[in-house]
Amino acid sequence: MRSPAGNAELALLLEVSGTPKPGNVDRHRDLADLRFEHFLAGAVGARDGLALAADGAAVGPAFERAVEGMATQEGGNTQFGALLLLVPLVRAAREELSQPVAEAVVQETTVGDAASFYRAFDHVDVGVDDPPEDMATLDVRRGADAIPALEERGLTLFDIMERSVPGDGVAREWVRGFDRSFAAAERLAAADGPISDRTAAVFLSLLAERPDTLVATRHDEATAREVTDRAAELVADDALETDPEAVEPFAADLVDRGVNPGTTADITAAGLFIGLEHGAIEL
Repeated sequence: MRSPAGNAELALLLEVSGTPKPGNVDRHRDLADLRFEHFLAGAVGARDGLALAADGAAVGPAFERAVEGMATQEGGNTQFGALLLLVPLVRAAREELSQPVAEAVVQETTVGDAASFYRAFDHVDVGVDDPPEDMATLDVRRGADAIPALEERGLTLFDIMERSVPGDGVAREWVRGFDRSFAAAERLAAADGPISDRTAAVFLSLLAERPDTLVATRHDEATAREVTDRAAELVADDALETDPEAVEPFAADLVDRGVNPGTTADITAAGLFIGLEHGAIEL
C-alpha cells in the first residue's frame, strides 16, 4: 500500500504522462527547454519534501524541501505550483483527506511557513505577476530577501495566498478549499479508460471551465480566455472520445506560441493525488 507521499509522487508522474495536454509537456510532447524527463526527475526529487509533510512537518518547510529537490534536474521549474497544492493535501491526509481538513491545514499556517515559501523561490524561477505597489517589498521573486518585510507585517502563508487571489489559480485553491482539485478527483474517478486518457480528459475539462492564470500572467487575459474558449469547443464536441486527433492542432498551436496552461496541470495533479488517496483510482 502506497503512503501519501508515494501517492503524491505518483500523481506528479501520472499528470505528466497524460496526453494530449495542450500547451504542456506530456509523454508525446516536449517544450523547447523543458522535457518529459525533467518532470520525471522533478517528481522523484520532490519526494523527500512530500515525505516530510506526510510525517507531520509544517507546510512551509516541507514545501521548501520539495521544491529544492524538484529543482535538482536541469529543466528548472517543473512542478512548483503542483507541490504548493500537494504538500498541504499530503499533510491533511494524516488525519482525513477532505476539504474541511485541507482548509484547516492551510488556515493554520504561520509566518514561518511563509518564510519557507519565500525561500523556495531561491531554488527556481517561477512565473508570477508584478505585485501591487504597496506589496513591492513582498514580491516573491525577491526570495529570502523579502522575509524581513514579511515578518514585519506578520503575514502567514495563508495570508500570502489570500493576497494572490484572483490572479493565481493555485492560491485560489488554498482560499476556496481546494474545490477544483476535489472536483477533478471526482471526474477522474467517474471517467472510463486508461488513467492517461482520463488525465487528459480532465485537464481539458478544467481548462474549458476557467482561464488558466499562468497563461494570463505570461501572456494576457485575452489569450487565457481564447485558450479556454477553444478548449470548451473541444469538450462540447466530446473530441477526446470521438476524434482524439482533433485536439492535436490545438496542442501543437499552443506549443508553437509558447502558451503553457500550467496552473490547470497543477490542479490536475492535485486531483490525481486525491483520487489515489481515496482509492478511486486503481493502478
